[in-house]
Amino acid sequence: MSVKLRSVLITGANRGIGLQLVKSLTQTLKPEILFATFRDASKSQELQDLASQNKTIRLLQIDVRDHEKLAGTAEAVAKEVGDGGLNLLVNNAGISSKVAKLSAVRQQELLDNLEINAVAPILMTKAMLPLLEKASASNPNAQPGIGRAAVVNVSSILGSIGLNDLGGMYAYRCSKAAINAATKSMHLDFRKAKIIAIALHPGWVRTDMGGTKAPLSTEQSAAGIISLLESLSTQHSGKFLQYDGKELQW
Repeated sequence: MSVKLRSVLITGANRGIGLQLVKSLTQTLKPEILFATFRDASKSQELQDLASQNKTIRLLQIDVRDHEKLAGTAEAVAKEVGDGGLNLLVNNAGISSKVAKLSAVRQQELLDNLEINAVAPILMTKAMLPLLEKASASNPNAQPGIGRAAVVNVSSILGSIGLNDLGGMYAYRCSKAAINAATKSMHLDFRKAKIIAIALHPGWVRTDMGGTKAPLSTEQSAAGIISLLESLSTQHSGKFLQYDGKELQW
C-alpha cells in the first residue's frame, strides 16, 4: 500500500526512534514537509546534519514542557503547511524512569514523567488540532488515515495495566497509562473530524532509553511503524497498537 503523506511533525526527533523515523520516512513515504523537533542543539548534531542534506526537513527547537510557546510553534507550522494543514502528528518525545521500586520513587520523578510523557503530548495535540482539522477538511474524499489526518502517541507496553505482571516502575508506567487514556479520548473527540488517534508501542528498542539488551534495532522498529502507519484506517483509531500491528491490552 502506498499512501501520500504531505506533512508530518515528529517531536523528540534528535535521537533514538524519533531520529530513525525522520531518516526512514524521508526514504520511504517521502513527505513534502517533515517537521522535526529537538530541545538541545548540542545533542542534535546528527539531526541537524540530516536536515542540511534534505530540504523537506524543517527543524523546530522547542522544549515540550514549555507549554506557553506551543501556540508559536503551531503558527510556525501553519505558515509552512498552508491550507493543506498537518496530516500526521507523532508525539514521540519522552523520558524514562530509572527507579523501579516503590521505596525509591520520589515526587519529582513522578511529576517529570507525567509532564513529559502525558501532559506535553496532550497539549501539543491541542495546539496542532486546528491544523489537523484543516488537513482532514481539505481531503474530504480521502479515507481516514495518515493521508488525511492522524495523531500517533508513542506509548509503551509498560503502560499497559492488563499486561503488567512485574510491578514497579511507577513513574514511567503511570505516565504511559495516562497518555493511553488520553489517546482513547482523542479518538472519541476527533471522530466527527475524521482524525485517527492511536497509542503506539514501538517495541523494546536499542536506544538510550531502551538499553543495549533490547532485541530491536531502531531501523527494525521504524520499518514496522511506517508499515503500520501506511495501513491505518478507522478500525485502528482508539486502539493501543504495537509497532508490528498487534493490538495490546490497555
